[in-house]
Amino acid sequence: MNLRPTFAARQGARPPRFRASAARWDAAAPAHGPAAPPYALAPQAGLGHHPLADDALSAALRQQATEIDAAFSAIAPALRELVPGQFAPEFPARAAAFLRERLGIEVAPHRLQAAWTRPLDIHALYADCLTETFRRLVAGSHRETLAACDEGESVETLIRRWGFHAVDITPCADGRLAGVIDYILRIPRAVVAYRQSYAGAMFEVAEAMANWERTELSRFSAAVPNAALEPTRYLKVGVYPFSSVDPDHGGCAAHGSDTDRAARAVLERLVAFAEALQATHRAQAAILLIGVDTDTDAIRVHVPDRDGKPHVGRWLSSAALYDATLGMPREDGKAFVRREVTALAGVDMHDTESEGMRWFCSYLLKNNFGQVESVRAHEGGRYAEAGHTEKLIVVGDPVDDVQLRNLAFEAQMRTVEEGAVDLDIGVRVLAQHHTPANLPVTVLVNATYDERIPVAEAAAVARATRLARAVAARYPDLSTTGILQVRAIVRGLGGTPRRVELSPEQEFAA
Repeated sequence: MNLRPTFAARQGARPPRFRASAARWDAAAPAHGPAAPPYALAPQAGLGHHPLADDALSAALRQQATEIDAAFSAIAPALRELVPGQFAPEFPARAAAFLRERLGIEVAPHRLQAAWTRPLDIHALYADCLTETFRRLVAGSHRETLAACDEGESVETLIRRWGFHAVDITPCADGRLAGVIDYILRIPRAVVAYRQSYAGAMFEVAEAMANWERTELSRFSAAVPNAALEPTRYLKVGVYPFSSVDPDHGGCAAHGSDTDRAARAVLERLVAFAEALQATHRAQAAILLIGVDTDTDAIRVHVPDRDGKPHVGRWLSSAALYDATLGMPREDGKAFVRREVTALAGVDMHDTESEGMRWFCSYLLKNNFGQVESVRAHEGGRYAEAGHTEKLIVVGDPVDDVQLRNLAFEAQMRTVEEGAVDLDIGVRVLAQHHTPANLPVTVLVNATYDERIPVAEAAAVARATRLARAVAARYPDLSTTGILQVRAIVRGLGGTPRRVELSPEQEFAA
């Protein structure tokens, strides 16, 4: 029985075509309409244990998610218990001790000073607790990824064997993709050279090229991660969100919840990056397009063709592959996935040019089986909260140490003008969720620096302060009413983040 049509994006679709004039890959219109969501293929499938799902890793990730979620969920109950006694004698000292014991955080003393003429600023106190909890988790035990090996071999070794020396991932800033590396793709962070989020995954080509240049300079000067003469390539990955449950409203906000539009836009940006490297450095980079179903955490991998080009209308579904291989022995399941990847690529199993990419695509699909199984087992097949429930917005430099679905809306930027579109989307998304509960929209500015460079820390503090002030100034109404709360941290590479103390005028002044 040929199962392949159930895995492709559209049954009976004509082959995609490349429009050279627009430097864009397009899928032809489907002959029989769009394919059904993965769960329509087998509603009761996947309720058992899959031989390719890593039980130990899934359990560890779930435990980590439980701990992280519990840390944030404890904030509101603690403050509700604390607030009624705010006018009692010695309240600041008792409140500080209470928050230290209950939440494990230190709060600035001025936040706990109250009088009958000036009650506690609950919005500001909540934002402090939120950012301090985030900072504590970043500095704590959630720093290292849990996925490190595959089949007993380090993934760093495998990645280079597959022909890549660095993986640069750009997911959409959508908080539902905030666990894309650890949970959804389960790639060790050691092989992820860069991970920068943008609304709609619309990264800046010039910035991506600068990341490539830094990587290649390190290869030439220090043979890190490998020697420049080794025949490996830089892999740029774009990740867009979509919704199988509510495709018209639950998809990528930056692209109007239009899945095809989102995928096409990200692919065009990936192609532009590859073409720019070829034009400026005569260098070749591999590109890969991935979609994430935000309702189930299943992925679509747009397997590149024999020329290394992905297509919007052709992909493999990890959920459908999970169902198809559920009852197979482990090795047979792996072989099945590899055959499907090879078939979609349009090559034979012995094609050496595409072999590395095909193995990497198979690796990602297989990795995601564990997340598909976890969501089915613990969430009833899809998340009850399908929409945005992010706790905060992180702007500036990325923070990957703490990963969790809907933890943060991330928008990388050096100036507000540079990231205005991303920031506006994030503020709008969080306001829709937080305002009805009378909770503030908290923006955390993060600036990293290299400790080896003199005065780098001072420059990072200045950048964080400047960016925090600009964020508050962009939304004067939200800032002056306290709905928008802006905080800032700086961090040495791999070190513990420290809070940048902003004056009330810096935090809220427009």
